[in-house]
Amino acid sequence: MTVEVGKLVKDFTLPDQDGENVSLSDYRGKNVVLYFYPRDMTPGCTTEACNFRDQHESFKGLDAVIIGISPDTANTHQKFIGKYDLPFLLLADEEHKIAEDFDVWDLKENFGREYYGVVRSTFIIDKDGKLQKEYRGVKVAGHVEDALTFIRENLA
Repeated sequence: MTVEVGKLVKDFTLPDQDGENVSLSDYRGKNVVLYFYPRDMTPGCTTEACNFRDQHESFKGLDAVIIGISPDTANTHQKFIGKYDLPFLLLADEEHKIAEDFDVWDLKENFGREYYGVVRSTFIIDKDGKLQKEYRGVKVAGHVEDALTFIRENLA
């Protein structure tokens, strides 16, 4: 299953940083910024998370929630949230099933080494559960502002 702009996003459930199950459908009636990132505590992922943190109130003012997903464990997410004071949920997709459903689990290369991992991507889902915008292969600089602008101009 691949998500498609304008279509309903299939519901899923994953554990959050506290080990509590969270479903996408729990957020019907809110705009959802669902962002996939490779790994807690790495430089690019930390910058992205802190950028979302710094704009959290702006997203909240547009009736939008931020949810991060990576293959890390709930315990690692808890440490990441604690260290950087992140005010939003991080979901543990340890089996990368949801990443595969969103087609963001892909072959990557770093210093000549090939491996599978998450391709940094963000999906904006409207209050009815339909995908309105996708950002794939995200570059961290300016991305959070782009997502905020999209919601402000199209979903507020």
